[in-house]
Amino acid sequence: MSVLIAATALPCGLVIGLLLGALGGGGSILAVPALVYLLGQTPHEATAGALVVVAVGAVGGLLCHARAGRVRWAAGATFGALGTVGSYVGSRCSAALDAKVLMAAFSGLMLVVAAGMLLRGRRDRRGRAEAAASAVVAGAAPSSRPPAGDVRDSGAPRGSREPREPHGSRDPQDPQHPRDAPDLAGSRRPRPLRTVVTASSVGLLTGFFGVGGGFVVVPALTLVLGLEMPVAVGTSLLVILINSTAALATRAGTGALDWPLLALLAGCAAAGSHLGNRLAGRLRPQTLTTAFAVLVTVLALAMAATTLPDL
Repeated sequence: MSVLIAATALPCGLVIGLLLGALGGGGSILAVPALVYLLGQTPHEATAGALVVVAVGAVGGLLCHARAGRVRWAAGATFGALGTVGSYVGSRCSAALDAKVLMAAFSGLMLVVAAGMLLRGRRDRRGRAEAAASAVVAGAAPSSRPPAGDVRDSGAPRGSREPREPHGSRDPQDPQHPRDAPDLAGSRRPRPLRTVVTASSVGLLTGFFGVGGGFVVVPALTLVLGLEMPVAVGTSLLVILINSTAALATRAGTGALDWPLLALLAGCAAAGSHLGNRLAGRLRPQTLTTAFAVLVTVLALAMAATTLPDL
């Protein structure tokens, strides 16, 4: 590895890590373009090498979320294990695909990711606006609860408490009935076929493109397993780690990887991730998301312009 390559890998890794730490995912999609256009790797080497960066980034984030109790180990391990078959198939298909076709497909993936980031930012902004409006309405409405200690209308002796309903004794027509609530593990009962198909699709994406796929894993864990968003984000890192490790093992015999370069890139990404976590609290998430989506869109269009004419 030359000094010039090392000097180029340093800022690339930091930028990828900053985006991973500040946005919680998505930054690893920049690893493949950086490896191909800035660090001189072939598309097949880049999609394999990017898995190393993805795995290292997943480990760092997973440790942070695990300390905060936001990882469902059993659900994540099961979902990741179900995706290893798709990861194997995706890796084999990617290795057999023409390099130009692979990069053209990757540019299309980047456009999808950019659109998804913008839509997610728009939904978050709309949700905050609705929550703020609800808070204003709730604050303006007069309270119907009697003052503390006022039992004139309660029909109960002073100092007595209303008995608590036992779990499951509510009216089944009540929308807050316990049967509609998530279980104690924070997830609804999954549908086996739907879970297998979704997990295999996520693994296929990771194996084929060499990306973590957090932009797909998090919604999948939310919709299929019913995890709450913070828990889904933490658990998704376990899924990404399993899928990327399986894909990397599948590609191990398909070609030599530049391990010193990948170690430098992954190390810089890990350092940048810590900086990104601190940066996230100082900048507006909407600004970061929009800037990232614009950057990914520009890169995707540039990649498409260089690859599509040669197909």
